[in-house]
Amino acid sequence: PSFDTSAMDGWAVAGPGPWTVRDEGVLAGHAEPGPLTDGEAVRIATGARIPPDTTAVLRTEHGRTDERGRLHPTRDVVHGQDIRPRGQECRSGDQLLPVGTLATPAVLGLAAAAGYDTLTAVPRPRVDVLVLGDELLTEGLPHDGLIRDALGPMLPPWLRALGAEVGSVRRIGDDAKAVHRAVTTSDADLIVTTGGTAAGPVDHVRPTLRRIGAGLLVDGVKVRPGHPMLLARLKDDQHLVGLPGNPLAAVSGLLTLAEPLLRTLAARPAPEPYTLPLRDAVHGHPYDTRLVPVVLRGEGAVPLHYNGPAMLRGIAAADGLAAVPPGGARAGQEAELLDLPWATGGIGVCFT
Repeated sequence: PSFDTSAMDGWAVAGPGPWTVRDEGVLAGHAEPGPLTDGEAVRIATGARIPPDTTAVLRTEHGRTDERGRLHPTRDVVHGQDIRPRGQECRSGDQLLPVGTLATPAVLGLAAAAGYDTLTAVPRPRVDVLVLGDELLTEGLPHDGLIRDALGPMLPPWLRALGAEVGSVRRIGDDAKAVHRAVTTSDADLIVTTGGTAAGPVDHVRPTLRRIGAGLLVDGVKVRPGHPMLLARLKDDQHLVGLPGNPLAAVSGLLTLAEPLLRTLAARPAPEPYTLPLRDAVHGHPYDTRLVPVVLRGEGAVPLHYNGPAMLRGIAAADGLAAVPPGGARAGQEAELLDLPWATGGIGVCFT
């Protein structure tokens, strides 16, 4: 606090007691009261300013008054007890909020308590999501070659959990003009597309990027699943992350391309990398790194089944992804872990 305050309801007392109690009391928000002389006490409320020359605060439950109205302690009074001294929590010149601090509710409360009316903050990056494909259903059971859209429901809350402000979520068929129009009319900081990143007859993401003169920053990654993922700069302040259409492959791209970009746009520091031993052996790809869903058990990571590129059953039960090097990993081998945001209570975990 900026002045000495009472930590409890009771009496501000001067000297060892007993004390004569003043008629007036001291409440929080009152101006500085007059000083106490030895043998005096005054009623005081939690948060009120401590009168000068106060020895201690005697809690209400630790005092009694006699028939003459004098106050007596029922236990020893220690000098300075239940007084919050000026500068106890911080002093002028202390750094309370380093650059890059996440503006949590507690951070806002600390800033207000320290007297700040405003903070300079980097806003959440704005993201638009484009779910591409003629084959996607938004409700009901799959039928007649059509499949349910898993990424439309999954990506917006996942992006929010990574610190994004999600704008529009649009479903677009395999239509080159519609894809071009959606990309060029978005004013989001980041556009995330699903599917259409390969070189097939209905894959329109790369042709659209070439048409608008976008700069391709990442054109495929040596990782399975997710190797066709891409990152492009559309304008100086706008980017596009192209995720593969297979769900687990899309998660791979989300954590390896979208998450670092969102973190950079939001001026947040990178988490410290860490490794854990794998409880079981994991077969590897001959040339590429594999990202395998795992659950954390004690000091180890247990690889999960159902880890194919089109599968979600493994990642739905996972705490993170383990990076398995080319050729695989044996049981007990250390593997780098990519945490899932809800497993670590990360940025703005939000599912609505």
